Amino acid sequence: MNPALVLATARRILTQLRHDHRTVAMLLLVPSLLMVLLRFVFNNELLFSHIAPALLGVFPFLIMFLITSITTLRERTTGTLERLMTLPIGRLDLLFGYALAFGLIAVAQVAIATGISLAWLGLEINGSLWTLLLIAVLDALLGMALGLFVSAFARTEFQAVQFMPVFVLPQILLCGLFMPRGQMGWLLNWLSNVMPLSYAVEALTRVTTSATVDATLLRNLLVVACCALAALVLGAATLRRRTP
Repeated sequence: MNPALVLATARRILTQLRHDHRTVAMLLLVPSLLMVLLRFVFNNELLFSHIAPALLGVFPFLIMFLITSITTLRERTTGTLERLMTLPIGRLDLLFGYALAFGLIAVAQVAIATGISLAWLGLEINGSLWTLLLIAVLDALLGMALGLFVSAFARTEFQAVQFMPVFVLPQILLCGLFMPRGQMGWLLNWLSNVMPLSYAVEALTRVTTSATVDATLLRNLLVVACCALAALVLGAATLRRRTP
């Protein structure tokens, strides 16, 4: 992997996004707007503070998955990726360039949503704000990495969207957002334990309820980070120059 090529790829992606104002607005503002909507739906600060931390990870995860998978597929179907791969640039250079570009966007996305939730919507946390931001950013990066991975198996943008019920919705349903994982049946509990979003939601919940950084929290952070890295590596291994 060549750091210069990674930076060049990231700069190209960010330059393209800068001219796509609607996509930038969706990436940066939609999670915050959803948090505002959620706050007024519950109309209760205590209830909002109970569920909002998990959604600070779920919303960026979902949006980054959609945007990344569609953007990567579009570059392949338009021939941009094929032209790039005729140059002396490796697959990991491309994938990590995408990761760097969308990772910077994820930082801004999570920072805006968290800032609005804390300053305006009444979210209260007992742990470190920086730890909360780190977990949420890792969750957004996980969604981005999975989006890059599944884009290799789609031939159209519609197919890329169809992967969402396969890779995203089961994780949202089983991550402990709607029911504690310990109260699920053994099969659902096992499935929850192999899904990375479960560890992100558990980590976010721990940060908001306790100021202690324990081994469980560190384990959850490590699991999410390793899953994101593994998805990037698998994405590089399955990356095709073009869609048939």
